[in-house]
Amino acid sequence: MTVPTVSRFRVAPATAAVLTAACGLFAEVAQAGPVFHFGEDDQSSLQINYALQLWAENRSYTSANHEGSSTDTYLRRNRLTFFGQYNDVIGYYVQLEATGDSRGGVDDRDVFYRDAYLTFDFRDEVRFIAGRFKNTFSRENLEACLEPLTIDRSDISYTPFAGTRDTGVAIWGNLADAAFQYRLAIMDGREGENVPQKAPRVTARVHWSPLDPEFDYGYRGTYLGTQRVFTIGAAYDYQADAAYANYTQLSNSKDYKAWTVDGFAEYPFSSGTYTVSGAYFNYSLGNAINEDPDPTLPVNTELEGFYVKAAYLLPSPVGPGRLQFFARHNGSEYQLPGGALDRRINAAGFNYYLNGQQLKLTLEHQRIDYANPNPTNPVLQDNFQTILGLQFIL
Repeated sequence: MTVPTVSRFRVAPATAAVLTAACGLFAEVAQAGPVFHFGEDDQSSLQINYALQLWAENRSYTSANHEGSSTDTYLRRNRLTFFGQYNDVIGYYVQLEATGDSRGGVDDRDVFYRDAYLTFDFRDEVRFIAGRFKNTFSRENLEACLEPLTIDRSDISYTPFAGTRDTGVAIWGNLADAAFQYRLAIMDGREGENVPQKAPRVTARVHWSPLDPEFDYGYRGTYLGTQRVFTIGAAYDYQADAAYANYTQLSNSKDYKAWTVDGFAEYPFSSGTYTVSGAYFNYSLGNAINEDPDPTLPVNTELEGFYVKAAYLLPSPVGPGRLQFFARHNGSEYQLPGGALDRRINAAGFNYYLNGQQLKLTLEHQRIDYANPNPTNPVLQDNFQTILGLQFIL
């Protein structure tokens, strides 16, 4: 795996991965943008990257009040990234984003900091991240935003509090030649006036990779046949006193607990490259959502879900690019009265890589089936979505 160099100092592979994992810019992508060297002996560096995901989406409904079909073209991701090394130990990463621009007719979205953090890489076994970065709970959330297997992640991979990112400190490292990896993060978690007691969110994750190691902080949805990978992972997420079950009386506080197990395998053969991935999730907040919760409590605080993904990459180019077919199945069961949100999602499509992840086309068709469809809300009825995506990374 090629990594950039800074004067006579070599950037360790895992260091480069930490700098890039939050937005999915791994080794081959990281070479795309310009690199500047400065400071004493040119030991400091700055790299600038730009990434765009343009989606054209057709849905069988328009909104909760409009059952007619709709077509929308918008910027799913629109990012400008600055990252590099202060010296051989300390790195930095800043990412600006204006996500969802033009979606639903809303233009001129605000630009905000998606990520902003420092890395401290003392040795492969002991590394630190401090700032705002991806929470380390689920594999799919940690898979690179710009290197997914399917068009995008499942919403069940996002935790109830803080979503994809959180602010705090993480220690992580690789052991036994990176066959084992550990992470421990102390983050903000849920905050605000509705929280009974402000306790930190604690997340622990481990994985085992007996073949080619996944030694980065982030993962990839596919390695495009460049590695032989088999990884099993597990994680636990916890925050004490995260919500009141009796919000009216401000009593009966509940702890947030979640756990997940996941697996990923990709192996290249002469007949092509095969990929299989899956995970199970369990989120719980002591059933507070079904008692007298505060109005801001997310519905996914009581949720069981899973996904299974598979793909096949043809062994030879098709025209100017490489073709990969994929499929996925998701299941979600919310512990809510009537099961109004319980659903299954089946999706299939293909990726066409014109220049790896730097320039690709993706087409995915989804079918969403609700266990108990809402008779008046088209959003909560069986529906389909077809998405054509164009990705460009500079």
